[in-house]
Amino acid sequence: MKAVVCGASGGIGQPLSLLLKVSPLIDELSLYDVVNTPGVTADLSHISSVAKVDGFLKDDNGLQKALTGANVVVIPAGVPRKPGMTRDDLFNINAGIVRDLITAVAETCPKAFILIISNPVNSTVPIAAEVLKKAGVFEPKRLFGVTTLDVVRAETFVQELSGEKDPSKTIIPVVGGHSGETIIPLFSQAKPAVKIPADKLGPLVHRVQFGGDEVVAAKGGAGSATLSMAYAGFRFTESVIKASLGEKGIIEPSFVYLPGVPGGDTIAKQTGVDFFSVPIELGVGLEVFYIP
Repeated sequence: MKAVVCGASGGIGQPLSLLLKVSPLIDELSLYDVVNTPGVTADLSHISSVAKVDGFLKDDNGLQKALTGANVVVIPAGVPRKPGMTRDDLFNINAGIVRDLITAVAETCPKAFILIISNPVNSTVPIAAEVLKKAGVFEPKRLFGVTTLDVVRAETFVQELSGEKDPSKTIIPVVGGHSGETIIPLFSQAKPAVKIPADKLGPLVHRVQFGGDEVVAAKGGAGSATLSMAYAGFRFTESVIKASLGEKGIIEPSFVYLPGVPGGDTIAKQTGVDFFSVPIELGVGLEVFYIP
């Protein structure tokens, strides 16, 4: 199993690469970035885990070399959100970065699973889909927008009310998009059920939707939610790998192209959009589970 991280030297990329390096499911880990990849690679290569790690810069067709033979490509590349920065500001920078990376994926490893973390996910995933369509290699079941951080936040923040020792044991579907009010945590569908007082629900939903602002403020504008995003990206990547290896019953919300996945057409008609985050069962035959 070969995994590739594009943007491996960044604030999300480094801790994400660390987590992937120690995963027993990964045999090869290739790191790509435009700067600092040799240092990150050397550092990670000293860790006594299964995965063999190598790193590439842009020179000498480094991106193509990193992507060759990839089963999973995770993309956290791009600039992070800074104080006062809107999602539109992010889009103007990160859209081109994602476009170029996906172009290389389409040429080098079109059958790989593509997991996009680069924000704004609501826009970068549709861009990726269009690039793949233009190249004639678009498979909707292999393109995912990683919205797992919204799920992780919902699980964590509700713990104060549930008293659950391990917050990950509370399953909370999160649907919609991956930006502000488009993020819709369905606390009413939590398993096991959680009783949320009426006066607590609004603030809880708002905190899940705007948790990124909380981290940016706490870091004094010097960074964004990099560590928690790296964990969330790792969690989703492992789920995709486990499912691709045959494990059944893995359900994770993800931002996907609805018309291209089983059950998605109905949701597209209900929502009026083609891209939407819904709980999906990962596997060879992707199924969509929509919780109304």
